[in-house]
Amino acid sequence: MGETIHGNKFSVGFGGKGANQCVMSSRLGAKSAMIAMVGDDSFGNDTIKNFEMNNVDVDFVFKTSEAATGAAPIAVDDRGQNSIIIVSGANNLLSESHVKEAFNYITSCKVMLCQLEILPETTLAALKLARSRGVFTVLNPAPAVKDLDEEFLKNCDIFCPNETEAELITGLPVRSIEEVKIASLALLDKGCKRVIITLGDQGSILASSDTRTPVQIPVTKVKTMDSTGAGDCFIGSLAYYLALYPDLQLEEVIQRACVIASVSVCATGTQTSFPWKHELSDELF
Repeated sequence: MGETIHGNKFSVGFGGKGANQCVMSSRLGAKSAMIAMVGDDSFGNDTIKNFEMNNVDVDFVFKTSEAATGAAPIAVDDRGQNSIIIVSGANNLLSESHVKEAFNYITSCKVMLCQLEILPETTLAALKLARSRGVFTVLNPAPAVKDLDEEFLKNCDIFCPNETEAELITGLPVRSIEEVKIASLALLDKGCKRVIITLGDQGSILASSDTRTPVQIPVTKVKTMDSTGAGDCFIGSLAYYLALYPDLQLEEVIQRACVIASVSVCATGTQTSFPWKHELSDELF
């Protein structure tokens, strides 16, 4: 306790799980919009400008003077692994009424991504509203919440945690591929239709209520410089393929999203490491 540790580099970048995922989808060519709340401060203004530079619709990025823009200090070690502290700030002021206001104008949405960085009741309201309008829903349960209300799992088409989040939500050990498969089945039992558990350089596990046979989808290992945001890169890419390639098999969608996430860990930063479509192999499209 109270230990001071020397670092060798400091930088400020844009982030937030939802923001990262939205930016990644947009960089691949999806028409993306963000529903969010930022503070009426320099971070909030810069966040909106960054969205605009990444071709993200900001019509429903609301501002408040009652709280500062959310922030997430990140520490990265020499192996490229990271730890994150989240300060929610203005995120906690995004309400169900803001979501309804946005959906009244967004009429052609194909996929909606949700996370747990805002109030739970707002996220759940968004999932239910999207489902009622036939929108495909993906929930990334991060930051993870123990004893997550099963209504979240029942109201998303894809539930996509990493192994740490899956362990916390299921209460089961997730230290081997077999244990991950067991956890994926436990999530199906809680009401999920499809579960994707991401495993970093081990790829991911896909389980579906249709077959109840979890399968591992591997990924080619690369030398990691910085894993920060790799999960968001994966999920943003996943949403892109779900929206623009609806006939592609889900296993292939996951494989392609893994390839794009692998590209991101070869560079430093979060959004700064996310590739644009023109930087990727044509075979991915």
